[in-house]
Amino acid sequence: MAKRSKTWLADKIRGHFPTREEMASNRWLAPIAHRFLSPELWRFTRRSVPRGVALGVFAGFIIPVGQIFLAAFLALPARANVPLSAAVTFVTNPFTFPFWAVVANRVGALILKIDSAATGGAAQSEIESGRWAWLLELFEGTGVTVLVTVFGFVVLAIVGAAMGYVLASFVWRIMVMRKRARQLRGMEARLDDRLGVRQG
Repeated sequence: MAKRSKTWLADKIRGHFPTREEMASNRWLAPIAHRFLSPELWRFTRRSVPRGVALGVFAGFIIPVGQIFLAAFLALPARANVPLSAAVTFVTNPFTFPFWAVVANRVGALILKIDSAATGGAAQSEIESGRWAWLLELFEGTGVTVLVTVFGFVVLAIVGAAMGYVLASFVWRIMVMRKRARQLRGMEARLDDRLGVRQG
């Protein structure tokens, strides 16, 4: 019988995600394939899980294609959980992208409106400066205002990554506390059984 991992999340992800060897053999990841075999990048720990979630959210919003590879690349230096960071990128996918494009457009428009009123349009000027042309090209053809939408996606990537990190840390802590509570109850039950046997 296969050994169960410490958390249900680890079991779910490992059951629906490529193994270390499969990811390392991918031709896009070939230059750094040897690093994917490091066990620490595949463990679910209190540090690697929040980092993996944050990087996955960031990669999912910052570019519309190739998010998994970006998340995997970012996970290496950050020592984040590779499979989790790659899985979280699916927050944006062909089915949800139209929704997120509208949200990004509204967020971008709101922030640029506030920026225009408060700073005279510094953020709008930065977007139109030409330094972000490579990013703008990725978002062409979405059917919404490109500049505003791209800016909104950048905001969603940064804010979403921060929120993902905090939320994942909180959920991880709760899971660990519940696990410890179950272990303590089990120890108490076993101790009660032993004392009961001895008293009998």
